Amino acid sequence: MRDLRLSLKLSQADLADDAGIRRALVSEVERGEANPTLDSIVRIALALDVEPFELLSVDR
Repeated sequence: MRDLRLSLKLSQADLADDAGIRRALVSEVERGEANPTLDSIVRIALALDVEPFELLSVDR
């Protein structure tokens, strides 16, 4: 998620505003410290212009 956000030149606050979620949640998700709800995942995906499943892939 962080890479997508940065590629769009968005700050965490910008993404949070666009997605209608708390900036702290963006930070927590990026650090792997939060388990966002499905609604939050969909909101973030819409703000990043990607499909929600793209945020769920695990990099190994």
